[in-house]
Order: sequence, then C-alpha cells, then structure tokens
Amino acid sequence: MSKLAEYRQLEKHLAEQLQALEALKGDSGLKKEIEFETKLRGLLDQYGFSLKHIINLLDPQSGKRAQASTATPGTRKPRQLKTYKNPHTGEVVETKGGNHKTLKEWKMKHGSNEVESWLKM
Repeated sequence: MSKLAEYRQLEKHLAEQLQALEALKGDSGLKKEIEFETKLRGLLDQYGFSLKHIINLLDPQSGKRAQASTATPGTRKPRQLKTYKNPHTGEVVETKGGNHKTLKEWKMKHGSNEVESWLKM
C-alpha cells in the first residue's frame, strides 16, 4: 500500500473515531457516570479511603473469593492407576506414572508400543 493510500485510510478511521467520540460525549448515561465517578473520588480523597477500602466495606467476602480462586492453581486430579501384564513372564506392574523401573526395562527390551498394548484398565 502506498503512503498516500495508508494516510487516507488512517485519516478516514480517525474521522470515524472522532464522530463516535462526539456521539458518546452527548450521551446522558455517560455524563451521569462521569459525574458519579468525580463525586466518589472526591469523597474518597476527603475521607482518606481507597477503592479497596470501599470494596471491603461493601463486600467483605470479595477478598476471600479472590484469594481462594488463586490459592489452588497447582491442584490437579490424581493420576489413574494403570496395570501392565507381561504376557511372556506373567509379571504384573501397577503404576500411576511412566517412571517405573520394571516398566522402563520392558520398554527397552520389547519396545514402547508393544508394552503399551499390555495395558489392562
């Protein structure tokens, strides 16, 4: 795209955004929200409180919910027990992970795909 075309396109987008901004400025709902925020911040400054104080005052449980939701991110469901039966020796191995000594030996000797076929749920 040429610089001139890019310039005109950006100019067009800017004009559209300015038009949307002017429409919002005339919105009575926005004016009420701005007025409310201004008065609220003035009261907070006057009495020396912060927004966190007000939230804790109005909803004391909000802090506890936020802590509870972030306190358990490392929790995961327990691994499922897997049972492998070696058809050559009849030996059975039960494990929840793949880091079992005998299971590793079988995989080295017979191959991973074959050992996985011995899995009994």
